[in-house]
Amino acid sequence: MHGALPRKTPCAPCPYRRGVPSSVWDESECAKLPAYDGDIPEQASDRVFSCHQQDGSVCAGWLGHRDPLDLLAVRIGITYGRLDPSCAEYSTTVPLWPSGADAARHGSRSDQRPRRPRTRDDRKTREVTMAGQP
Repeated sequence: MHGALPRKTPCAPCPYRRGVPSSVWDESECAKLPAYDGDIPEQASDRVFSCHQQDGSVCAGWLGHRDPLDLLAVRIGITYGRLDPSCAEYSTTVPLWPSGADAARHGSRSDQRPRRPRTRDDRKTREVTMAGQP
């Protein structure tokens, strides 16, 4: 039995994918991405980054954002059979952030977080609260 395979392309909401709004991922998810940056001895994680679609595949954005063999987790995953050897050759033409830090920085930007549209009732509540009434 072979190990996990990547998706054919990064999924639409992939945190490594450029063009995904920053509001898609919680900051705790974004904080995981930089652990895979740096040279192999500097990488803080040897865990395979799975796709958030939870379909058992490897995150294609994670594999494709740099040479997969530059990722400690890929080397270990292939060695122990957790990843299919084809992961070492994965590439994509989908535009991706060049590092986990860049993807995390974009994903954590609060200026793009969607705000709940104000309703008429919201305005009334605000006006009453500002006037000092409960």
